[in-house]
Amino acid sequence: MTTNGLSAQNLLDFSFLSDPQLSPDGSWVVFVKRVINEKEKYQSNLFLMHVDSKEITQFTQGNFSDTQPRWSSDGRYIFFVSNRSGVQQIWNIAFNGGEASQVTTFKRGASQPVLSPAGKKLIVTVPLTTSDSLEDKETKEKTEEKLKPYITTSLQYKSDAKGFSDETFDHLALIDLETGTQTLLTDGQYDHHSPAFSPAGKNVAYIANRSEDPEQTFFSDIYQLDLATNNTEKLTSSEKRFYTPHYSHDGTKLSLLGDDLEYKGATLTRVWSLDLSSKELTCLTSEWDVECNDVAINDMGTGAASAGAIWSKTNDALFFLASELGSTSLYKVTLDKQISTVIGGKRQIYAFSTDKDQDRFVYAVSQSAAAIPGDLFVSTLSGNEEQRLTAINEQLLQTKTLSIPEDFHFKANDGSELQGWIMKPTGFKDGETYPLVLEIHGGPHAMYSHAFMHEFQVIASKGYGVLYMNPRGSHGYGQQFVDAVRGDYGGIDYGDVMSAVDYALENYDWIDSSRLGVTGGSYGGFMTNWIVGHTNKFKAAVTQRSISNWLSFYGVSDIGYYFTEWEHKTTVMENPEELWRISPLRYVKDVETPLLILHSENDYRCPIEQAEQLYITLKQQKKPTRFVRFPESNHELSRSGDPGLRIIRLNEITDWFDQYLN
Repeated sequence: MTTNGLSAQNLLDFSFLSDPQLSPDGSWVVFVKRVINEKEKYQSNLFLMHVDSKEITQFTQGNFSDTQPRWSSDGRYIFFVSNRSGVQQIWNIAFNGGEASQVTTFKRGASQPVLSPAGKKLIVTVPLTTSDSLEDKETKEKTEEKLKPYITTSLQYKSDAKGFSDETFDHLALIDLETGTQTLLTDGQYDHHSPAFSPAGKNVAYIANRSEDPEQTFFSDIYQLDLATNNTEKLTSSEKRFYTPHYSHDGTKLSLLGDDLEYKGATLTRVWSLDLSSKELTCLTSEWDVECNDVAINDMGTGAASAGAIWSKTNDALFFLASELGSTSLYKVTLDKQISTVIGGKRQIYAFSTDKDQDRFVYAVSQSAAAIPGDLFVSTLSGNEEQRLTAINEQLLQTKTLSIPEDFHFKANDGSELQGWIMKPTGFKDGETYPLVLEIHGGPHAMYSHAFMHEFQVIASKGYGVLYMNPRGSHGYGQQFVDAVRGDYGGIDYGDVMSAVDYALENYDWIDSSRLGVTGGSYGGFMTNWIVGHTNKFKAAVTQRSISNWLSFYGVSDIGYYFTEWEHKTTVMENPEELWRISPLRYVKDVETPLLILHSENDYRCPIEQAEQLYITLKQQKKPTRFVRFPESNHELSRSGDPGLRIIRLNEITDWFDQYLN
């Protein structure tokens, strides 16, 4: 059954908005608009909007990746990151137009431009090896190199984001925009991130883990550098993970996001204040059982670096994003720990910025119920007088019939309250019955939300209901909820997911219980594999970028050496029997559900050997299976992978369900 819903092919027609930055005077917003061009490749350019007239102008041109726009303090220039020279470098362009000019020419590029308050200096993040110099220039010529082995002595020698390590570390470089002088601010074999200028421009705060063994210690400290003396002071005590420092406007404090790792990777992110004179740290959200970050999942390109906690101009409160009950909203916390919602609603706010006087916020929203994949809104500081600024995908969506999710609450087996969503098939008719597909998110410490999901619309357009929910282990419901899955994979989470299916079957009489499908990626792939090894309730399953064997995962995943211990509370050396007990591969003999296996060749988070083991074991037993391998793709295929391959992936999923559920 095909309706006038969204197709996989419609991915090519979307525009994706991110990183809105309000000008210092609040009149303009610059943002990144990403499209898929005629060659089916991503292209990102900067666009300018006059906030009051809502008039939009394309600001940068060309088939490039232009990202991370940042205003100069006088509003006369916009600095940004672009690959237009061949390598990611910093560029700038006058607000009143003209050609972009290249600011950096570092050999390995630069990113994350941060301007000084007076606008005369710039800090950028530069990857350097121990033998690199700041003076090394980017080169156009590529010389043919002989084949040579890759050699490492590092524990973290590969990452899903970058592949095999090139032995570089991220350093901070200061550029004097008037003289062109470049100064390296950091040293050593450590990564340094999130630089922030003090209001007077004399100090720089940043984060780093400069311990003896950064690969096996997971804290990150705050450092402060005096630019006049070059003296660096460590401000925190190597017990917590901190991110994104921001100076208060009076220069007396820093705001931080961070956690104490008490629950390892399941620890809630909280908002902190650090007094620079006394070095006293205060957790401002310690009494609030909420994740102070946007952890909502969607596939519409909304992922961006966190803005952190932004100081009010009166220095007595902070603005930040937090995720609760399937929504990401903008909140305010005062220094005496009073928390209030500034901009809420059943939606995902995935980015925000404010002007110099904090007269207004501009923020980016994804909202399934309102058919908003990603658009910009503006509001006053009080959260009143909200206006929608863009409707960037309206032309496409006006021609389509969409399925609007209905959220519901139900009880788990132990009486805990759970939240889920159900979408009817596009073109739903009363009195008819339909197959249902259960979607399970990755993480597991993430959150399905009220955000727009292209994938769910594609499945609904093919005549399927879509069910999704947040089992124990998900964010949005407090610290105990997100921690409950650690040491119990395949236990409490499996019970929660199956309770959601039972609830849907009891309460929605249009679901055909004999035509159920299940799919999920990463942790959701693990859970899909676990489900088909423990029940025959589903007639078809699709497992994506999955985990099948925790014993081998430990040594092949870029995070396996610590994730296994964090999540299962044991290791290969301590208790291999327990890791095998919770490995779906152990239960393949019990699998009767036809299983489609989708996996990326360059996935270093859940490496493809996980899929290979599963496929061969199923195939050798003559179980119905199919293996689809996506070339030159990593763990992020479904969210930011090659557009053509993303379309093939979606079609493989719906074709498999068409084969077995219709």
